[in-house]
Amino acid sequence: MAYKYLWTPLQLGPVAARNRIVFSAHLTNYARDGKPTEQHAAYYAARAAGGAGLIITEEHSTHPTDWPYEKLIHGFHQDVIPGYKRITDAVHRHRTPIFAQINHNGGQASSMFSRLPVWAPSPVADPLFREVPKAVSHAEIDEIVAGYALVAEHCAEGGFDGIELQCSHSSIVRGFLSPATNKRTDEYGGSLANRARLLVEIVAAVRRVIGNRLALGVRLCGDELIENGTTIDEAVEVARIVEATGHVDYINTSIGVATASLFMIEASMHIPPGYAMFIPSAIRKAVDLPVVGVGRFKDPLQAERALAEGHCDLVGVVRGQIADPDFAAKARAGATDEIRLCLSCNQECVGRMGLNRWLGCIENPRTGREHEWAVDGHVSLTNKPKNVMVVGAGPAGLQAAIAAARNGHRVTVYEKDEKVGGQVRLAASVPNRAEFGDMIRNQINECRRLGVEVVTGTGVWPGFVEEKQPDHIVVATGAEPQRPWWVADPDADETARRVVDVRAILDGSAPLGGPQSGESVVVVDEIGFHHATSVAELLADRGCAVEITTPGMVVGQDLGITLDMENWWIRAGAKGIVQSTDLVPMGYAGGELTLLHHPTGVNQTRRPDWVVLAVPPNPVEWLYNDLKNAGWSVERVGDCVAPRRAHAAVVDGERVGSSL
Repeated sequence: MAYKYLWTPLQLGPVAARNRIVFSAHLTNYARDGKPTEQHAAYYAARAAGGAGLIITEEHSTHPTDWPYEKLIHGFHQDVIPGYKRITDAVHRHRTPIFAQINHNGGQASSMFSRLPVWAPSPVADPLFREVPKAVSHAEIDEIVAGYALVAEHCAEGGFDGIELQCSHSSIVRGFLSPATNKRTDEYGGSLANRARLLVEIVAAVRRVIGNRLALGVRLCGDELIENGTTIDEAVEVARIVEATGHVDYINTSIGVATASLFMIEASMHIPPGYAMFIPSAIRKAVDLPVVGVGRFKDPLQAERALAEGHCDLVGVVRGQIADPDFAAKARAGATDEIRLCLSCNQECVGRMGLNRWLGCIENPRTGREHEWAVDGHVSLTNKPKNVMVVGAGPAGLQAAIAAARNGHRVTVYEKDEKVGGQVRLAASVPNRAEFGDMIRNQINECRRLGVEVVTGTGVWPGFVEEKQPDHIVVATGAEPQRPWWVADPDADETARRVVDVRAILDGSAPLGGPQSGESVVVVDEIGFHHATSVAELLADRGCAVEITTPGMVVGQDLGITLDMENWWIRAGAKGIVQSTDLVPMGYAGGELTLLHHPTGVNQTRRPDWVVLAVPPNPVEWLYNDLKNAGWSVERVGDCVAPRRAHAAVVDGERVGSSL
């Protein structure tokens, strides 16, 4: 075995974990009417089948006043128990222990769903929800403690092997622990011992209910990253207090506050892996309890190193196992190259959650749909294999090839460029976005494993198809840049040749910038995602003076969904990138860009050296139309259907390929 520390068993109270890889708690939005579902059971079972040493479910609410988002599991209702049993039975079939995380979100919530006042230690409004909470009375504190005990009892009846108390990034307990949100002057406020009193009382109450049959863990925030918040020194002291109770079997860790500094909890690829490792490292030095470390672990080598260097005793791998439920099994078998590495793009996991959708994965179309597939991944091979031609080796075409080959078809992919990857390859070439290229690396590895032939440097036209005589064709020719109506004809106005698409910057056909170039560039952002901001950073790094304009209220408005917004603002400020909003392009001629400031109706002008366009492209659909009209068996996927983002391309490819 390549990773000796990862595969060492570990005892957590009465529970034995067969390895050190933890599928830590995270929200899924799979609940219905406050109850867990078959979607939960299949999702967790797939990671258990994939070799995870321990699974910890998403949070279960402990009190009716706690309902911060619609699809929350209401653990305080008895009718959750049948759903609990479905989950635990499904996971236990794979001999994997599963713990339930229980929590009350406190002031990090609103009364939208509950129609009850939000409870918290003090009337301090959360910066995201902006609702002033009710400072709980002593009687209500007793009610909170009793709620935790009740839910723990339900979890024990539902077959869970342990309980984890969420006291970290979104919790009423965190609210009591933090001097930023606890302004009380009674025995629950002031000194750290007083602020930790609620935690100690909950630990005791839960242990009384579960006895020694179940493991009990506490998840703590090591640094809230907010003004006057908890820092690592206080977190270490809280860990000592927790250990001194004698009731706790392990400590889990976290960083940030789920509203004020969420972008550091579910960090995107702009944050280095292992960035939060200082927290479990410090806590582990202070206590004898096993400690779980988290922080964007992408591959087993990173996890092994954290264990070997003594930073933690277990490693939380969440997005890595969202992307590949067989993460642990592949690592144990020495097949590390076959792991579908997480991109840390946050588009379909964190991003979908933020839009109140159920959790998925940009590169694994089966994530969240495990209940629709056999958990063991069994595929029924076709009795009539076809020769399938796929045109285009971007994410849509490659996924179609993977899905078709997985069903037993003979698949050949043709790509007109010398390299595969399409727009993903270009997107991965900009600063701090290289990990996005892992999508294509993962797909190519899967194609090789399945025997898909990939031919590059070869265009496809109807005559070529006639020559090859495939049984079925999947067209994945993507999209091409379009010239907006407001740009002058370059044949009539030479200055219009200095208006280029972002792709021209990335592929080098418009080589802007250079050392001390000082060229001025306006980037027009009509897409609202990484297209404009990434290229703006690239040009700023090349020495250009860059301004981004957008018709929207915020540049790169969808970066907020993937938690990239805050760090983009920091980097943009450091690089001198100007951001100008509410500006609609109205014309470009004679080297002058006219922009309408639509709130005031006043035109503004710019005379940059270059204008770079991040605008919606046009689908390349001529080949599909020609083949369809000629009577071929043909389907299309990805941007040549409608230009969208990478997750849609993968979903298209999977749907079409698996239907063959």
